[in-house]
Amino acid sequence: MQQDRRFVRPRRQLVEHLKEKGIKDPKVLAAIGKIPRHKLIDTALYPKAYKDTALPIGMGQTISQPFTVAAQTELLAIEPGDKILEIGTGSGYQCMVLCEMGADVYSVERHKDLYHRAKESLKDLGYNAMLKVGDGTLGWSTYAPYDGIVVTAGAPVVPDDLVQQLNIGGRLVIPVGDDEKQMMLRITRVGENDYEREELADFKFVPLIGEKGWGE
Repeated sequence: MQQDRRFVRPRRQLVEHLKEKGIKDPKVLAAIGKIPRHKLIDTALYPKAYKDTALPIGMGQTISQPFTVAAQTELLAIEPGDKILEIGTGSGYQCMVLCEMGADVYSVERHKDLYHRAKESLKDLGYNAMLKVGDGTLGWSTYAPYDGIVVTAGAPVVPDDLVQQLNIGGRLVIPVGDDEKQMMLRITRVGENDYEREELADFKFVPLIGEKGWGE
């Protein structure tokens, strides 16, 4: 992947910033440091491309804050070859981070236009992932079970379909709360009907829309 020299230093500074904020996994940091985030946003936003902030991508959606992407990815504890389901493809940024870490990625996006844009971006930048348009709150049962599931929008509750699509030992990382803020949860399937639930830090996400989310 050819580097644009204008962005080499800002990208390094972003990685250092994420370290200072507590991201420890070197594989996550390496992935963030490699992905050309500026190619996923409007050129007018280039000066903010490597700031630790969410940026608009249209249709009321955002490219997630790098710290949020890094934190969710770290919580997944990905090993190369893990099958990961992403709910909310958006710009494709989180998807690219997962691909960089060696995961086999399946991603669901409800906005057809964003789906097409993300698919094109992934192809242009050399990433392979399975994408579809659909209701992410229902997961993607065709390819289940998954070693990890990451939800990139705030849910009112944990959708049953998602926990049921986890492998034994699989982890669901999802922000759950109201429309003001959400608590990041990590739910690990430890048995056929047994789950461990961890409550982590507060975050702010766009709402998860769908049958098992905030409705259409």
